[in-house]
Amino acid sequence: MPQPGSRPAPTPRQRLQDSGRRLLSLGPSRVDHIPALRIALGLALPLLALLLTGRLEWAMFAGFGAFTGIYSRYEPTRLRFRRQVTAGAMLTLCVTAGAALARLGESLSAPVESWMTLLVGSVVAGLAAAFVLARGLKPGGAVFPLFAVAAVASAPPAAPVWVAFAVAAGSASLCVGLGLLGHWAGERHPGADVRAAAETWTRGQLAAEFGAFALASGLAGVLGLASGLPFPYWAQIAAIALLSAPGRTLKVERGLHRVVGTALGVVTTAFLLSFPSEPWQLVVWVVVLQFLAEMYVLRNYAFALLFITPLALLMVQLAHPQPVGPLLEARVLETAIGAVAGIAVVLAGALRIRWAARRAAPDTGGSAEPTGAESGRPGAS
Repeated sequence: MPQPGSRPAPTPRQRLQDSGRRLLSLGPSRVDHIPALRIALGLALPLLALLLTGRLEWAMFAGFGAFTGIYSRYEPTRLRFRRQVTAGAMLTLCVTAGAALARLGESLSAPVESWMTLLVGSVVAGLAAAFVLARGLKPGGAVFPLFAVAAVASAPPAAPVWVAFAVAAGSASLCVGLGLLGHWAGERHPGADVRAAAETWTRGQLAAEFGAFALASGLAGVLGLASGLPFPYWAQIAAIALLSAPGRTLKVERGLHRVVGTALGVVTTAFLLSFPSEPWQLVVWVVVLQFLAEMYVLRNYAFALLFITPLALLMVQLAHPQPVGPLLEARVLETAIGAVAGIAVVLAGALRIRWAARRAAPDTGGSAEPTGAESGRPGAS
């Protein structure tokens, strides 16, 4: 029975209406243009350097290092510095691992190389998710580490491993430096000077986080490989992207929003790639799209994918050009495969928790407390 004064549980119709409103509305704005400009600048400067030196094939190394700037938005300067250094080191290691896998893959058959990339990517997804949770990094999850490892590993080797490390590290260091200027430029919100209490997680919770991300990534990757589509790591990314949302309902909703937003983002990409472009024009589009993505990603995830999707695809085109039609088709299909896999893992975790609660009910008088995904805490997606 509901407790006196408690809200009644929303009906399925109300939940559907709420999800529709979140899909079609923008959340409140802050000073989004300041972190968006900082993050876009952290990507623009390395890409400009590569363009001027004729080394755009290294664009993925620089781009994934530049994702360092996405971490620790609106946080106090000292805290942002520590967390961005941590995130930058993590992303640099992921780029380096991807470059090493690409080199190793040259001596392996295509199927073995694909399975190796899938397995390593799944392990990295689990380790990164647990590490990000333990360190309190924001945004949570493991999308960027997995993307860095898998995308670099799946492309032909563009440089020696040490070059990949140096370019990613240099790009990450630049973003850390720009992050120090964020507070001076006005990147703050009313609570920015108040340090929230640090969350602590048990080994069991961290292990559960690892398991959820590794399982979702592995399942999606296997389905992606079985589909015969060319980029199974896109399915892996789509599967884990929804796991960082709080609670089962929002996880499922984010998976659905990702499919809708990706489909619309592919239309944007098709337009941008529908006419011949010089490399410098693609660089301009990548930087503009990065700015727009960061302007809206905290306000409406599906809408932000209008910019995130072409951003990711244009970065691939800069470093390793692909036929446009198959590229766009694969993006939509593999995103759908990954979303289904991720939602399946979420629902399976919820059923496991419910079953465990029912088994414990006789010992607790039927009042077993929800944990993990049902309570919105990490640990059982």
